[in-house]
Amino acid sequence: MSAPGSSQETPSSPQQVAFSSMDHPLAEKTEVFPHLPGVYLFRDEEGRVIYAGKARDLRKRAASYFRSNTETKTNVKVKALLSKARDLEFLVTATEKEALLLEASLIKKHRPRYNVILRDDKNYPSLRIDPREPFPRLEIVRKFQKDGAFYFGPYPSGHALRETLRMLNQLFPLRQCRGRKLITRDRPCLNHAMKRCPGVCAGKSTAKDYAAVVEEVILFLQGRTDALQIQLRREMENAAARLDFEKAAQYRDRLRDIESMLEKQHMVSSRFQNQDILGVWQNEDATTFVVLFVRQGALVGRKEFHLSHAEDSPEEILSAFIQQFYGEGHHIPDEVVIGHVLDSQDILQEWLSEMKGKKVRIWTPRRGERKHLLELAENNARERHASRRRLMQKHQSLLQNLGRITGLRVPPIRMACVDISNIQGLHAVGAVVVFSHGEPDKSSYRHYRVHGMSEPDDPAMMAEVVERFLNEEAELASSLNLLVVDGGKGQLNRIHRLIKEKGLTDELPVISLAKEKELDRGEKGRGFYEKIYLPGRKNPIFLSQYPDILHLLQRLRDEAHRFAITNYQMLHRRQLLTSALDGIPGIGPKRRRQLLQHFGSMEELQRTDLSSIKEVPGISEKLARLIHDSLHSS
Repeated sequence: MSAPGSSQETPSSPQQVAFSSMDHPLAEKTEVFPHLPGVYLFRDEEGRVIYAGKARDLRKRAASYFRSNTETKTNVKVKALLSKARDLEFLVTATEKEALLLEASLIKKHRPRYNVILRDDKNYPSLRIDPREPFPRLEIVRKFQKDGAFYFGPYPSGHALRETLRMLNQLFPLRQCRGRKLITRDRPCLNHAMKRCPGVCAGKSTAKDYAAVVEEVILFLQGRTDALQIQLRREMENAAARLDFEKAAQYRDRLRDIESMLEKQHMVSSRFQNQDILGVWQNEDATTFVVLFVRQGALVGRKEFHLSHAEDSPEEILSAFIQQFYGEGHHIPDEVVIGHVLDSQDILQEWLSEMKGKKVRIWTPRRGERKHLLELAENNARERHASRRRLMQKHQSLLQNLGRITGLRVPPIRMACVDISNIQGLHAVGAVVVFSHGEPDKSSYRHYRVHGMSEPDDPAMMAEVVERFLNEEAELASSLNLLVVDGGKGQLNRIHRLIKEKGLTDELPVISLAKEKELDRGEKGRGFYEKIYLPGRKNPIFLSQYPDILHLLQRLRDEAHRFAITNYQMLHRRQLLTSALDGIPGIGPKRRRQLLQHFGSMEELQRTDLSSIKEVPGISEKLARLIHDSLHSS
């Protein structure tokens, strides 16, 4: 990257810099830098890496930060970086490509303050099928591996993937049972009766017929629908010639369904390639990316990213985006279409090609279909940016009103909610969720296992969670403007007393959101209503006259409840799944893990027969019989 950028914090203003770039004490260090490719690192007074950049020529690139030119004078980020920098060092690499890889690795490790940081910890779901298996099935995966299987995607959402999988199961009946190993049964499952499974587990289909359907699925997902239609039409005619009219009707129906489905697809390109179109919209306060996923000529989805205070040029931000987005294991398409020529474009192409295992092109189109798709992505980025800005303004006004009615000194830009989930004190867990500018900040979510008690006592459990949060996440807690407690006066008084004991009453205001039954006003007046309790105030604040604020606080509380109960269910499920094995003599953590990995799930292990358990490495016949008898007697 040729200039620093940041998506995390607003840098110091230029007026805070008490020296010019030419007078900076680090300027002299660049005189001993070599004229070689590599990576340079700026560190602050505590030794933390605050910026990492790559260079074709280390001395020229590092020295450019200290030249008194117009660009440096007007770049607020450079001035802020130099005001914090106390050390500058370099690492030499053999090639510019190695410098690119090292830069990406260092950014991922150190998360430097002034680099463009892409906050996308999500691996998008894809479909996997391995035709080398005896009876392969379509699997949902989130990571691509070089294991010889076919991967199709990514799909921008789980909903889009489930819809695709539902359609595929209707068109091409493959087995849907879990586990890569096929378990034989006397009777096929319900999917076979619905004609969504060939019933290979019960001998209803041959391996040859099954392999033919697998081939059809692969052709379809590869976009080779013309070849698939020709193949199906030929199979239909051959079946009719053999007077196998039932089979011919199946091919006819499948052919008709495919033709009907193809008519509904939104085709945006005649190239029938996998393309990612990167649209960028930038103004003085933020940068918005929109990635359009085009697969085999069809637009299948999009993903957007927002970078705050990313003041670098579009070329520099695009280069950083490509490195981080595809470096995190996302699917690499055949083409990446961008709107600006990059200095390191050839190096990035070579890097992407090596990771994919085939040629990848980065296009900067001037006309044609690619240009049309790029304009579509850029228009989406502009509209998403404007929509986000309007939403932020709305949230800002809403938070100001919330601060006013609750008597806060500052609007609650960052607020957290605490919730507890348990059943009669069993597996009690606490959750803390954080909203920033009225939207979830999932990187700041925390959950805790409650250890202090086994009896149901929500105020005491909540106090334990809040105390651990304040002790273990002091920096995160100090960024909050408001703490919301799910509950009534009991919970509020307990948490307020805790915060007061820690001397944080002014720094961390606390309120509680309670849902209580309404007083009897006749049958039509009964129901539930929401109200806020404030410390030291006897009467609550009713939120019926503040519907927008009520909706925001309900979203915050519901998100805390969802996060808490999800963690509770995972903990409870883990105990249920492992308790059956834990009670068997000779089964420890290692063998339990080995059994679950071999069969895929506890449900599959419970359904399997004795001979299959014997095949697990390290499981003797005596132990296999003990496992089988224990699971089937419970």
